[in-house]
Formats: sequence, structure tokens, C-alpha cells
Amino acid sequence: MKNPFSVALAAAYLATIPVANWMIANVGTQAFPGGPHTISVGFGYVAPSGVLMIGLAMFLRDLVQARLGKYMTSLCIVAGIVLSYFVNETLATASAVAFAVSEFADFAIYTRLRERTMVGAVVASGVVGSIIDSLLFLQLAFGSTAFWQGQIIGKTWMTLLGAALIWGANAVSHRLSASQATFTTTAS
Repeated sequence: MKNPFSVALAAAYLATIPVANWMIANVGTQAFPGGPHTISVGFGYVAPSGVLMIGLAMFLRDLVQARLGKYMTSLCIVAGIVLSYFVNETLATASAVAFAVSEFADFAIYTRLRERTMVGAVVASGVVGSIIDSLLFLQLAFGSTAFWQGQIIGKTWMTLLGAALIWGANAVSHRLSASQATFTTTAS
């Protein structure tokens, strides 16, 4: 790994997967025996409580790729799949399959778009990854896609938050660069 910040990003990304699976089994309201614990995500919808962590995972995956490249990102995705099995065995297969398919879809879309627009790449890859992850996970874990709307809303909140953070960081970076250039020019 290149530096401590990159290591922290990769660790945060990997932590989202087991935390999401733990949350589904422990945080929120359980509507029926054997069902997921759910939280409100807005607009009258609920979703399994791990939804926000998976939305965060999709955003962090993009940052990991930007900092560490495609190869390390692919290794992190594989490690995330393996981690799924250690947290909640009941959800492990559903989580691993949904995570693998959605993260590699996110990876492919982000890779194609990031040179044109970083914010656009984060939003597009996050939304597509969210839809794939939501439908696959719900069907495989619970035999139903009953919470799909809430899943997509919750993950979209996190995608939009990530895009706003990147946009803000870019704006600050450009302003600092411009003021640094002005300072350097006037100081000469």
C-alpha cells in the first residue's frame, strides 16, 4: 500500500461488509421472525439496516480504486467476499454473491467514467451497483425483493453523500491551488 491514508481507506472499505451484515441481524426493527432488522430511509420506506454501510462501501470502493488502482481494488473486493462468511453465516452466501456482482459492476462503470467526471463516475457506478446489490441480496437472503425501494433509497443517499464530498474536496483543492498560484506570483 502506498501510504497510511490508502491503508485506512482500504480498511474502512473492508469493514463496511461485516458491519453491514452485523447490522442486519442486530440493528433496527425486526418485522417478522427470521426477517432482517430494518431502518427508515425516508419517503415512508424501510430497508435492512445494513443498507447504509453497503452504500458507503460502494463509495469507498471508488476511492480505494482512485488511490490504489484496479489490482488492489480487485483484491479488496475478493477479501470483502471472504469477510462476509465470518460475520453472519445465514446471510453469507447472499451477501457474498450480491457483493461480488455489484462491486465488480461498480468497478467496471467507475473505471470507464472516472477520466471524464469523477463525481459522475461515483454517482453512476453507485446507483447501478446499488440496484444490482439490492435485488440480488434480498432475493437470495430472504426469497423476496420486498424492501428493494428502501434499499435503493438508502444506498443512493450514501452515493449522493460521497459525490458531494468529492465535489467539495475538488472545489477546495482548486481554490487552494488558485490561491497558491496567486501567492507564488505575487510573492515573486
